[in-house]
Amino acid sequence: MRVWAVSARPSVRFGKPSSRTGSIAAGRKGEQNFVGKKKRWRKRHSERSTKTISQYFQQVLFAIGELKGEMIKPASMNTTLKIKNSCRWFPYFRDCIGAIDGTHVTIKVPRSMSAAFRGRKYYTSQNVLAAVDFDMRFTYVLARWEASAHDASILADSLSRPDGLQIPNGKFYLGDVGYACRPRILPPFRKTRYHLNEFSASNDLNTTELFNLRHSSLRVAMERAFAALKNRFKVLDQKPFHTFDTQVKLVISCCILHNCILGWGEEEFFEEVVITSDEVETGHGVDAGDNDA
Repeated sequence: MRVWAVSARPSVRFGKPSSRTGSIAAGRKGEQNFVGKKKRWRKRHSERSTKTISQYFQQVLFAIGELKGEMIKPASMNTTLKIKNSCRWFPYFRDCIGAIDGTHVTIKVPRSMSAAFRGRKYYTSQNVLAAVDFDMRFTYVLARWEASAHDASILADSLSRPDGLQIPNGKFYLGDVGYACRPRILPPFRKTRYHLNEFSASNDLNTTELFNLRHSSLRVAMERAFAALKNRFKVLDQKPFHTFDTQVKLVISCCILHNCILGWGEEEFFEEVVITSDEVETGHGVDAGDNDA
């Protein structure tokens, strides 16, 4: 009887895959597992990083806010050298300690509140009242008011607050035509040329025009301070994403940092500003409705 020998090696057709094919499949599976773990790791750490950044941001914002009493101080009662050394302003403005005005800063609010926070601009904003001295330092800042509120109403609210704007007897601030003539607030004459670009050296000026010209050339410190603030801190003109309270604190913090920087040297942003009107705000690059929560 003939005995047929059977090979122990499996047939190529019916046997297991070769070692090379198995290695490739195992490698692909390991790569997929690695990519999956990497994605899960990124997602988990991204969430942690966002929370960490937000926590540290709030801590820094709080720390800067604690410097408000030290960095935003009332104006000096002494006549500033800018006025004292100029025959254009002295002695007529010797008791002037600064200028006041309002500026609009973009803000994001719920849709139910958007009507009150949308004034002349097409975007929602808060009307910020501020006072500066003639060194362009902020001496008072009040944020949170709606854009539709009149400047005079915000000033009245500020003067009525225990911690509001304090104007000593015998002193006054310069204001624009949006403020009524009242004790300690000196606005220009209405219906009279006022802005610096409306005057030329060849024009003959009457008494009211001359007053407005001197008033405008001194009050321009307010506009330059606002322009320098927004040129440095672009976050004030960007589409906001913080909560309402944080947006209010952010304005105060930027003013504190502005004063702090001025205390360490000259302000390069002042030289870039050319004032041609009483409103320095232009388009903010925020589409209508984008600020509505």
